[in-house]
Amino acid sequence: MIPTKDMTPHVPVRVEEIIAEVIESEKLGVSMVHLHARDHHGAPTYQKEVYADIISGIREKKPELIIVVSTSGRNFQEFEKRSDVLNLEGKLKPDMASLTLSSLNFAQSASVNSPETIMRLAKMMTEKGIKPELEIFDLGMVNFANYLIRKGILEPPYYFNILLGNIASAQATLMHAGIIISELPADSYYSITGIGDNQKAMNALAVILADGVRVGLEDNIWLDRERKQLATNMSLIEQVTRLAKAFDRPIAAANEVRAMLNLPGVQRG
Repeated sequence: MIPTKDMTPHVPVRVEEIIAEVIESEKLGVSMVHLHARDHHGAPTYQKEVYADIISGIREKKPELIIVVSTSGRNFQEFEKRSDVLNLEGKLKPDMASLTLSSLNFAQSASVNSPETIMRLAKMMTEKGIKPELEIFDLGMVNFANYLIRKGILEPPYYFNILLGNIASAQATLMHAGIIISELPADSYYSITGIGDNQKAMNALAVILADGVRVGLEDNIWLDRERKQLATNMSLIEQVTRLAKAFDRPIAAANEVRAMLNLPGVQRG
């Protein structure tokens, strides 16, 4: 949502750039891609037509990749806009969609997610067979996930993205990570990442402890802590794959992850 070409030339914003990066990332072992669409000016867009072009281009070449779309409240508040991408059907239907489980402040902006909006998005995802990618920035968000489970709105297995190091949320420490992980419901899978300078350390923690690793330019545009070398999505992924190899953690193929998360195969043709 945030990086622009002015910040880094490596961020993909055009449809063809995003598709190319996804195809290249799959060669390095990526099984799931979290997408944000941009309009002709490079600004974030909610429009399902743009997502459709991206999804079509990916599935033409890599149909087994798990595709996650965004319903973020960072730029758009109206439910109709945030849910627009959930209306894609057939071979264009996303496998998963992001669901941030509370409002939160970032350093210079806010992501507003009212309880009503969260529940409406979650219900729509469940009705359409799109699994929520449950985004966790703080312990209270796990509590809200458990509330949705008690209400029968979420269905197992659950997939959580734990994002640590945001200025107004849980910090990138072993203590904060451990508390959040300890509260996850049964039948859960989870990935860990860090925001900004915290990404590399939290990715290392994820390689050791978690089911998956979230990595990429959305959360961090630098390859080094000194912020002298801009990263690419590929260079960030390569750091993770090297760590996985060093710790003897096998990298699951997309079909294996589909089976773990009980995701159906993709319609073809």
